[in-house]
Amino acid sequence: MFGQITERFESIFRTVRGLGKITDKNINTTVREVRRALLEADVNFTAAKSFVSRVQEKAQGTKVIQSVKPGQQFIKIIHDELVELLGQKTAELTLESSPSIILLAGLQGAGKTTTAGKLAARLKKQGKSVCLVAADIYRPAAIEQLQAVGKQIDVPVYQEATSNPAAICKRGIEEARSLKNDVVIIDSAGRLHVDGEMMNEIQAVAETVQPCEILFVADGMTGQDAVNSALAFHDALPLTGVILTKMDGDSRGGAALSILEVTGKPIKFIGTSEKVEGLDPFDPKRIADRILGFGDVVSLVEKTQDMIDDKQALDLQNKLVQNTFTLDDFRMQLQQLKNMGSIRQLMGMIPGMNQKTLQQLNLDDRQMAWTEAIINSMTPEERHQPQLINGSRRLRIARGSGRPVQDINALLKQFTTMKKMMKKMGKIKNFGLPEMDTVGRFN
Repeated sequence: MFGQITERFESIFRTVRGLGKITDKNINTTVREVRRALLEADVNFTAAKSFVSRVQEKAQGTKVIQSVKPGQQFIKIIHDELVELLGQKTAELTLESSPSIILLAGLQGAGKTTTAGKLAARLKKQGKSVCLVAADIYRPAAIEQLQAVGKQIDVPVYQEATSNPAAICKRGIEEARSLKNDVVIIDSAGRLHVDGEMMNEIQAVAETVQPCEILFVADGMTGQDAVNSALAFHDALPLTGVILTKMDGDSRGGAALSILEVTGKPIKFIGTSEKVEGLDPFDPKRIADRILGFGDVVSLVEKTQDMIDDKQALDLQNKLVQNTFTLDDFRMQLQQLKNMGSIRQLMGMIPGMNQKTLQQLNLDDRQMAWTEAIINSMTPEERHQPQLINGSRRLRIARGSGRPVQDINALLKQFTTMKKMMKKMGKIKNFGLPEMDTVGRFN
């Protein structure tokens, strides 16, 4: 996510950090590079122009603070303006009635149905009772897809075999009210392009159900096209916000950096993976930190807390200290990492882990799957005592995992090295980390 634009900003900042003083010349040079980076990332021209103008104006008007290097001040100006461009603070959902109605609108293929399920799962996790309404009567298997999503997250789906979406939504809300559901999420129909018929239909739905949230779902990978579509929907509907999907596949970030400036509507969520949990609140400061290559420790910690059980964390700590960590434990850690999302995304949240470093590490999610396959092909005895794995056993493991013997050798060597390192670290109490309480939380 944001790999391309992050790499450009990292390059710009390497030059900026060396500035002995801020002058008109280096201000003009830097903002020119920033403008170029934004346009290459498919940021809307008006948004890019407005952003660099504000950066230039603030940089020229700033006073140098003695305790701060001029280059660092310049970077802070860019960071602050980027947060402003993205919306300053997280835009929360407005859930004020009972049931609260959320209408999802957008073009076909943007991911509305999947997003409806993700949003329902998120609200359910917050203690809300949610109902999904299938109002897409045109796309083949759209209703079946929503039913499958609902079954996966254990959320009811209201559907009818009629051709009037507004009537379906009205009766769906009545059903949700009788069941005392807190939230109703409507999955409306999309089209391959913006047309009058689609707009009339979605307007009729909105007028009938009077939703407290009308969220435009846009494919983040389409850049300025997503912004243009958002504008068209904004003209037809009183949008309250935007959800950007498929952001895990977008290395540019043009849509995220343009939508608020162009439409005036905040981004409320971004889709970060295909999994049900892959919908994150859009936090402007955290996103700005990621775009500028500063990392995002808070999001990394939150993902870790969501996926790692407290008891497991304490057991793992004890095994590390006692040097009893096995390949079974290693496999469990790999599985937890896989549940947290792309390994490149996770590493990108670590401060100082720039794009060049990520490329050098050659991180590949397939490698994790291969490693897990190798461990799965071992016997329980071999996983607990890797020293037993001789030549014939390695050949058997290679055949079972579909990986060459060299990969088995490399894994065993890495595991042995890691064990030696852990043994040394075990001599230092808790590895120099804060004390943990009885349920594995840091004090």
